[in-house]
Amino acid sequence: MAEITRRRTGQLLRALFDLLISSPDGLPARVALQQLESRVTLSNFEKSEYESGGRRFDKIVRFATVDCVKAGWLVKDRGTWLVTEEGKKVYGEMPDPEAFYKQAIKLYREWRASQPDAEPAAPEESDDSSGKAASITLEEAEEQAWEEISQYLHQMNPYDFQSLFADLLRAMGYYVDWVAPPGKDGGLDILAWPDPLGTKPPRIKVQVKRQVQSVNIDGVRSFLAVLGEDDVGLFVALGGFTRDAYEAARNQERRRLTLIDIRRLYDLWIAHYRNLSDEARRRMPLRPVYFLSPEG
Repeated sequence: MAEITRRRTGQLLRALFDLLISSPDGLPARVALQQLESRVTLSNFEKSEYESGGRRFDKIVRFATVDCVKAGWLVKDRGTWLVTEEGKKVYGEMPDPEAFYKQAIKLYREWRASQPDAEPAAPEESDDSSGKAASITLEEAEEQAWEEISQYLHQMNPYDFQSLFADLLRAMGYYVDWVAPPGKDGGLDILAWPDPLGTKPPRIKVQVKRQVQSVNIDGVRSFLAVLGEDDVGLFVALGGFTRDAYEAARNQERRRLTLIDIRRLYDLWIAHYRNLSDEARRRMPLRPVYFLSPEG
């Protein structure tokens, strides 16, 4: 990357941070790169592609973000990029693009030197290209996997998705008493108990939404209306929840309500995968793929 200076890389990084800071919930990496491209004018070098495939612009930005992640300025979670509070602070304190990027590199090098397998310090000009390349390969694989899983769930038949969550409850040790058949459900999709006879509290009431849009506070309030004081509510929504919806759930004093978005649903599915029945696993079949991690 001899044709890209640290000042130019710093300019791209700061433009990236600017758009991410304006998106408090972060942005998918693919979207962030697209929006960044629309905000800057690419040089011919940045527009060009590697012989092995892939644009230089994308790789330049991704390489630089590895430094920012290790500096604690940026978080990458299943393809979503989010600026941390520390990142926002440094972004405000270091307006010079080159100084901004050099500080990220410095912190990356300090992190690398602290690793158990660290080799003797490389010259300051070195950017640990091999280690970063491995990180980016893993990062892009995770992004692709998460995008495919997300699309799979969003395209699932609503009643199959409802059954998927009922299967998860069974794998977690709960006893599913009822799953709503097709048609109007009165705001309740699944009913479960901690014991097979339904004699032990709490009764678990579940509402499942496969919609893309985030559930707002009105949707949460509607579900709260079907919960009794001895009930526990689980609201599952692939599109997630708005901030006021989360606040409404947290601020309940009598009714207990847990909101489950696609990320938490996935984490629960993975955590309890070994307890799922074969039929349940076929609803969302997953296979672990192992990479040689650059971080050990």
